[in-house]
Amino acid sequence: MYLNQFSGEQLLAFSVILGLLVGSFLNVVIYRVPEMLKRQWRSECTVFLELDTPEASEPKEPFNLVKPNSTCPKCGHKIKPWENIPVLSYLFLRGKCSNCKTPISLRYPAIEALTGVLTGLMVFQFGANWTGLFAIFFIWMLIALFFIDYDEQLLPDNITLPLLWLGLIANSQGLFIDLSSALYGAIFGYLSLWSVYWIFKLVTGKEGMGYGDFKLLGALGAWCGWMMLPQIIIISSVVGLCFGLAQIFRSGENKPFAFGPSLIIAGFIAFLWGADINQWYLGNL
Repeated sequence: MYLNQFSGEQLLAFSVILGLLVGSFLNVVIYRVPEMLKRQWRSECTVFLELDTPEASEPKEPFNLVKPNSTCPKCGHKIKPWENIPVLSYLFLRGKCSNCKTPISLRYPAIEALTGVLTGLMVFQFGANWTGLFAIFFIWMLIALFFIDYDEQLLPDNITLPLLWLGLIANSQGLFIDLSSALYGAIFGYLSLWSVYWIFKLVTGKEGMGYGDFKLLGALGAWCGWMMLPQIIIISSVVGLCFGLAQIFRSGENKPFAFGPSLIIAGFIAFLWGADINQWYLGNL
């Protein structure tokens, strides 16, 4: 059946349901991708340093996005299919493990709901077409990067680099902006934070951000274009300042925090409403 045989309401409902299902998978990605990378790095360091540890000689069970099956971290209860229905299972189980009654983090259904709502928003904004499909993948990858960086201060290359290339591929067909703007957006996005990093390091002797931030801004430039980079940098700086102040008020300590979530929020705003914001600003100027 063709998509045009469905009403707009049906397509929107389908996209929200799809987003809820993908949100459940993103919960797995957010937890397992950093752990997979850490295990890989430990293994590589062990081989490089020629360390003969008991862990190195033991056979390792597969750990990826599919295996092992999801379990309760407290009692090891294997999550059954009916216990893994996005949002509904959380409500049915009253937010507790069915076996040991340990509370389940509210973040799991929150990420599922967020993914569902934003997936529906992408279809509403761009339609059920190739543009909408690319926009959906864009938002899914941003959600994964947001929470991974928030938790681990890590922006994995196996997500940021595909995000960059996907933006260039989408805009090679002019889906959001022209290819030239996307290409220079990727270049200037990367180089702008790269320059800030090295200036800050030369002046203070400290590292102010990670290389993942450069790649993320390059990816956002590939999707939004070079003309959105000043807006993204300004908005992300304001959001980052708010995050930093909130952390100080909450813990009383000024600790390093991930800058990626601030860039993602700013990139999301620029992706959907950046042109209107620029037009409003230039009009008032």
